[in-house]
Amino acid sequence: MISLRPAALSDLPLLQHWDQQPHVIAADPNDDWEWKTELSRTPAWREQLIAEVNNRPVGFVQIIDPMLEESHYWGEIGTGHRAIDIWIGEESDLGKGYDTEMMKLAIGCCFSDPDVHTILIDPLASNKKALGFYEKLGFQFLEERTFGEDHCYVYKLNRSDYRI
Repeated sequence: MISLRPAALSDLPLLQHWDQQPHVIAADPNDDWEWKTELSRTPAWREQLIAEVNNRPVGFVQIIDPMLEESHYWGEIGTGHRAIDIWIGEESDLGKGYDTEMMKLAIGCCFSDPDVHTILIDPLASNKKALGFYEKLGFQFLEERTFGEDHCYVYKLNRSDYRI
């Protein structure tokens, strides 16, 4: 049902539009993704992907290697980790299971590298729906942490704990 493709500069208007949607702002209120700049870059440590249903864009997925990521958002971290950001673009596409399929594909991408042993995510602590979503997928609470202005819960998924 869902497929992932690399995000391109041609997706700029779509991503900027999604960034203005109330449900996206509520989940990620303080980040500026700098789309115009970032869509032009393809660092080896990051994948930016558009999720599509029947060639219709419905969401965004970013997978990073937090050890190599330039801003060191995750701090000092060893090898074998990936971090995922995900969201559905339009409110009308919420509640259709797209997010679950997107996460399963993203997890599969991460664990397709045999050296990756842990996936990290950092939903807002106040986003109870997201917390339940990630727990249902097998993510385990690791710690509370503040990233910039955002109070988050950090969750991890170990390869050994993941059941498709």
